[in-house]
Amino acid sequence: MPGKKAGVFLVTALLVLGITLTAGALDNNDLSAILMEAKTGQVFYENNADEELPPASVTKIMTVLLTMEAIENGELELTDTTIISSGASSMGGSQIFLDSGDEIPIEELLMAVTIASANDASYALAEAVGGHYDNFIEMMNDRARELGMENTNFTNPHGLSDSDHYSTARDISKMARELVQYQEVLNWSQSWLEYLELPDRQAMLTNTNRMILQYPGMDGLKTGYTRAAGFCLAATASQGDFRLISIMLGADSRQQREELTGKLLDYGFENYRQEILLAREDEIEGILVPESESEYVSIRTDRDLTAIIPRYEEHTVDTDIKIQSELELPILAGTKLGEAVAMVDGEEVHRTNLLAAHDIERAGFFTRLLRRVRSLLRR
Repeated sequence: MPGKKAGVFLVTALLVLGITLTAGALDNNDLSAILMEAKTGQVFYENNADEELPPASVTKIMTVLLTMEAIENGELELTDTTIISSGASSMGGSQIFLDSGDEIPIEELLMAVTIASANDASYALAEAVGGHYDNFIEMMNDRARELGMENTNFTNPHGLSDSDHYSTARDISKMARELVQYQEVLNWSQSWLEYLELPDRQAMLTNTNRMILQYPGMDGLKTGYTRAAGFCLAATASQGDFRLISIMLGADSRQQREELTGKLLDYGFENYRQEILLAREDEIEGILVPESESEYVSIRTDRDLTAIIPRYEEHTVDTDIKIQSELELPILAGTKLGEAVAMVDGEEVHRTNLLAAHDIERAGFFTRLLRRVRSLLRR
């Protein structure tokens, strides 16, 4: 097979003695927490991760996610404006004091939510995306079910206390994984200070997540606090292409949630590394498609195929390319042809779609006939 091939290789590292499980500081603690890698969803640590708890403003991850998905689907644009309702303007808690009747761009509302955790902006986004506040709550719960958030129920888009509004660290990590794919959100959530030009004044947005100034590589994602929920933090940080997501619910103080979040992230970065087996921009050549004009075609992945590997152990890593047995030609570039699977020690850890890198035409009748004859003669 010409071109780039996916093969088996051995990952080795020096055995370093005396490594301590820093994440173990949470063991036997009432706190609910989880640490995972963003692309694969591989979990490195968890503690009470399925306990149903009030998520406070971490709820807004879903509010922002649904808004970004609506923009991605062409239903909204960042430059679109929405008129602030009396419901939005009457919100309590953290807010930027929007007035009923104000006409505000969607992008500014998103900035107010991700940076300053504004409840009024969250309410306004719910109405803009859902068409009606109640419709948006239904959308939140529908999307939660699609993401496999089995222990979550949303009753509002902002996270103010409600006995029937709850989630878990594991469930929150699932929606956080979706949200970190939007670079615009990461750009906003790592901004310490921004200003919005409202109709009658300038609003100052100060980030509620102090860790973006303290922890290297942190660029989000969402803080939360109510008396019932305690101090919560959905954090994300990256080192190169290696991104971690840490969820912390129910801390006693801002200091505790920051210290323990830092320990979780340190543990992940110090003890694991990411191996990119197939990069999204790479073309894999020499894939046999017997009925195609060229017989061998090029494919690519729809995203990086990665494996997360412990730094101080030896593991066998393999890439398994699976092409569909029956393909209907012609095929347009970007059409799914199969899947690529990352295996560590024989266990699947990640998979991604394989797409046609270029248009694939069907070979003519006589070319296909000649190939069949040639194949028979080789037997």
